[in-house]
Amino acid sequence: MKLQPDKSDVQTLTAHGPGWVAINNERVAASVVVGSHGERFEWNANEFGELGAEHFARLADLGAELIIFGSGKRIRFPQPAWLQPLMAKRTGVETMDTPAACRTYNILASEGRHVVAALLIEKAEGAEGQ
Repeated sequence: MKLQPDKSDVQTLTAHGPGWVAINNERVAASVVVGSHGERFEWNANEFGELGAEHFARLADLGAELIIFGSGKRIRFPQPAWLQPLMAKRTGVETMDTPAACRTYNILASEGRHVVAALLIEKAEGAEGQ
């Protein structure tokens, strides 16, 4: 039984690798927010330590039912205080490493859910100056 549609009109994460993701086959080498309703903007953080409450407050204004936070190469959880704006709007948040976040976003977006992936893209080792 086929459960997924043949064609999806939503943005999809078509590939990922160390220091990059591809959105609809366009390679992006910086942290990015991408959503199933067409949202897409730079997330302005190059590593986990640069994230703060303002990054998550901006996500709360998107009206998504779920935010998938891709925390980089390994799973790291945001501080609870950073999530207050999302909790106030009853928006769910799931945290996972960025590759898992890409896969999860694609599944939920293809189901027609209003989902947003906030993806921390850390520089690949040895990629200084690129």
